[in-house]
Amino acid sequence: MKIHKGLDSFDKLTSAVVTTGTFDGVHLGHKKILKKLISIGKKTSSETVLVTFFPHPRIVLFPDHELKLINTIEENIELFKEYGIDHLIFQTFTKDFSRITALEYIRDILCQKIGLTELVIGYDHHFGRNREGGRDKLNEYAELYEFNIHEVQAHQFNDNSVSSTKIRTAINEGDLELTNDYLGYKFEISGRVIKGNGRGASLGFPTANVDVENKNKILPADGVYAVQVIYNEKTFNGMLNIGNVPTFNQGQKSIEVHIFDFNQLIYNNFIKIRFIKRIRNE
Repeated sequence: MKIHKGLDSFDKLTSAVVTTGTFDGVHLGHKKILKKLISIGKKTSSETVLVTFFPHPRIVLFPDHELKLINTIEENIELFKEYGIDHLIFQTFTKDFSRITALEYIRDILCQKIGLTELVIGYDHHFGRNREGGRDKLNEYAELYEFNIHEVQAHQFNDNSVSSTKIRTAINEGDLELTNDYLGYKFEISGRVIKGNGRGASLGFPTANVDVENKNKILPADGVYAVQVIYNEKTFNGMLNIGNVPTFNQGQKSIEVHIFDFNQLIYNNFIKIRFIKRIRNE
């Protein structure tokens, strides 16, 4: 997969199967779209292109809302790689870019700069300034600029459509089992292990204090969770607490994980934590 930071480094393709969107979480609904993208690419002997945006459009347009994201860019890239996509384009999203009309986006970017011949979209896809472009405009532009549209229906889980918004809600509520069902994989965070106050060790339960450096990353609701910890390419079971330090009531927010059967010093090293389920409140 070739990663392009903007379109300046992208050479127009003769035949491109394109999908576009934010893809936060790369969940099961996104999976259907990406599988369709790859399938059409093989059938038409075309190269596949995913156009996504950075920063997330809602962060740019509504900065006061403090949107938290399911995945970091790095986490999304690793998930995209699993599908065998040919090209991943990160389009810088600015307020000026948000003013591009639906016509300009299709004609000037997807068609003229990328070489669109097949467009794969989700069931409720909108694009362009103020999300003005819907299926009617797409049909009009498809005829005008000679590309085909392939619409993918929403993925259903227990009669509910899967969406990034619903996944964020589940994470905020601490329902990591539902979150993982929606994602199709275990929700994870990663961060650097920092020194704590050592009180866990004095109680016989040494913990690793984790600093999640990406402040746009969503964190689960306060509570105690069963987790898996990945360190040095090995996986360990563990128990994690998010929230205040409950025993000592210091009022400070923390992420502390007790790793079972583990006695290494790992300060300043990075670990990855995958959430299994919520056990209880703090």
